Amino acid sequence: MAENKVSPLKSFIAGGVGGVCLVAAGHPLDTIKVRLQTQPKPAPGQAPAFKGTWDCAKQTVMKEGFRGLYKGMAAPIVGVTPMYAICFFGFSIGKKIQQKHPTDALSLPQLFNAGMVAGVFTTVIMAPGERIKCLLQIQQASSGESKYKGPVDCAKQLYKEGGIRSVYRGTAATLLRDVPASGVYFATYEWLQKTLTPPGKSRTDLSPLRTLFAGGMAGIFNWMVAIPPDVLKSRFQTAPPGKYTGVRHVFRELIREEGILALYKGATPVMIRAFPANAACFLGYEMAMKFLNWLAPNL
Repeated sequence: MAENKVSPLKSFIAGGVGGVCLVAAGHPLDTIKVRLQTQPKPAPGQAPAFKGTWDCAKQTVMKEGFRGLYKGMAAPIVGVTPMYAICFFGFSIGKKIQQKHPTDALSLPQLFNAGMVAGVFTTVIMAPGERIKCLLQIQQASSGESKYKGPVDCAKQLYKEGGIRSVYRGTAATLLRDVPASGVYFATYEWLQKTLTPPGKSRTDLSPLRTLFAGGMAGIFNWMVAIPPDVLKSRFQTAPPGKYTGVRHVFRELIREEGILALYKGATPVMIRAFPANAACFLGYEMAMKFLNWLAPNL
């Protein structure tokens, strides 16, 4: 079928549009997630800095205003637009290399494999962007003087402190999170799109509500896989230099000090954010693809 024809260039452009939609819809809850994940362990007899998702949101707004929920958004906007462009480009490449004919439909395992390819593609941009974002988010939650003035200043200081390795600290953890999670992400979305398409109709005929549902559920399933490695990544990327030797060290210390449930810290805001953010992402992607197919049908 013609709708199975893959266009990496169109996927690249539409993916960038989807990424901007995702950040705009989901950044406030991402800020809360990172602050919950990285809050220090309270001393015996003392309460934690945040009691939960709502308390973290309330404290952030009271101390910093609603703009506090959008702290660090410049870095993901700058990173997410090309990152999601590359993500969807990677997915289209992953699909294309498995097709024997340009219009071949792919099986669910093949879509999962294509999604994992997308996860590898995005890590190049994702790792430094995530490190900068997390550092900016947690510094606003602390009471001390701000070390970084913004994302550019943060990147400069990281490079000055440890070169390119410092900027890319946490790349292995980002791969550990994004490769399997991206496979689940795209496979879920494609399966739901196919399932929700009425008999005799094309997926391009799907209503925006069905696309929003498929995208939102893809986000939920993505984060079900991604939360534990995301906690490890956040801890590793925001820790002082020398505290951890690697992701396995973070895992051992976390389990020893806080137990297995610590791997799911920040799960509530992640799951609340996952549906609307990814619904917005895929709706933006599909709308952009429809426009590009109208503008350049043979591209």
